[in-house]
Amino acid sequence: MINDLSSYQSKKVSERKDTRSNWVMFMFVSKCRYNVFRKQSSINACKTGFLELERFGFRFAKFGFAGTHLHLAVDVPEQYSIRVAKGMLKSWSAKNIFMEKPNFRKLYPRGSFWSGYEHHQGFGADQAAALKYIEEQQEHHNVQIIQDVPAC
Repeated sequence: MINDLSSYQSKKVSERKDTRSNWVMFMFVSKCRYNVFRKQSSINACKTGFLELERFGFRFAKFGFAGTHLHLAVDVPEQYSIRVAKGMLKSWSAKNIFMEKPNFRKLYPRGSFWSGYEHHQGFGADQAAALKYIEEQQEHHNVQIIQDVPAC
């Protein structure tokens, strides 16, 4: 009887859904604050790199590109710490940018796309205000995006 009870409990625990809200707003800055997000093709390459992480359970709400930096809203899966998630987000997006935009190697010969600076904070109860802030980054920084390719 004890064995039946413990196997039932382990099944119940493994089927548990993640009910917490782990939405985090990140801000990443390009190395040397180069204006790399002025073209839609650069934005698409970066976004595609982030979206590849959806297979690991990351969920993305909004992206806000502002010339030298970006803001993004991410739901970090339970098994990743913020530090690990930050590393994954930066490395996957940089890898994709260098793959899709090979000329960026001229700006970044050492292969380091993101600066060491980052900022992150939880949304809390005011998720709508945080998402609105992310959406309005182009207007806030007065950035005009060159539409060299369609937006993804």
